[in-house]
Amino acid sequence: MRKPKMILFDYGQTLINEERFNGIKGIEEVLKYAAKNRYQLSPAEVQEEAEKIKKELGRIDPMKRHLFQVEVPNHMFNAYLYESLGIELSLTSEQIDQVFWDAASPGIPTSGIESFLEYLYKNGIRTGVISNISYAGSVVKNRINKLIPDNHFEFIIATSEYMFRKPNKRIFELALEKAGVEASEVWYIGDQYECDIVGARNVGIFPVWYLGAIDMPYKECDDVKKITDWEELQMLMEKI
Repeated sequence: MRKPKMILFDYGQTLINEERFNGIKGIEEVLKYAAKNRYQLSPAEVQEEAEKIKKELGRIDPMKRHLFQVEVPNHMFNAYLYESLGIELSLTSEQIDQVFWDAASPGIPTSGIESFLEYLYKNGIRTGVISNISYAGSVVKNRINKLIPDNHFEFIIATSEYMFRKPNKRIFELALEKAGVEASEVWYIGDQYECDIVGARNVGIFPVWYLGAIDMPYKECDDVKKITDWEELQMLMEKI
C-alpha cells in the first residue's frame, strides 16, 4: 500500500448516505406536474409499470446489479414509461430526475466525509467521482455540490452520460484518462463489492471497501481493505 496521487469515490452510500429508495413517493411528486394523465393512473400504478420494465432490463435485483454493465439513462427510461401510459409532464428530463430523486431517496453526507475530503485537498491528493447512476449527469453534479459544497472533485462521472457501468473496466479507464494518471497511482472507494472492489482491481486500481453506510448484505472478504468511518482511513494514510 502506498499513498495515492488521486482517490476516486463512489457516490451512493459512500459519499452520500441515501434513505431507502421509495419510487412511489418519487412518482407522486412527478405526477403533480402532469399536464395529462389519460387513464388517471396513481403513483403506485405507475411505479408498478416501472418495476416491470426494470425487471425486463435486468435491473431489479440489487444483488445482481454488477451483471448489468450498460447504463439506461433516465431520459430514455422516463420517456418510455410516462408516454406509454398516456402521461404528459410539464418538466424537462432533468427536472423529472430532480423532482423524483429528491422525493424518492433524499440523502445526507456520510459522517466525516467533508473533513476527509478537506484533508485530501490540503495534502495535495486529487479527487473525483464515478457513479453507477441513471440520473442525468447535471443532476448528479448538482446534488453532490449541494450536499458537499466545499468539495474539490475534478470531475463527476455519471454512467448515464457514458454508457458503461461499473464493474466494466471502460468506465474506470475513462476516469484514468480524464485525470491523466496511472492506475497504480489511484485508490477507489466504494460500498459494493462486485461493482467497486472487483471493478477497481480489474484495472489495477487499489480498492477500499467503505461499509459505513451499507444498506444491503455483503460478503465477508479478508483480502480487501475495509473501513467503517473516514477518520479511520485518514489515520491510515497518515501512517503511510
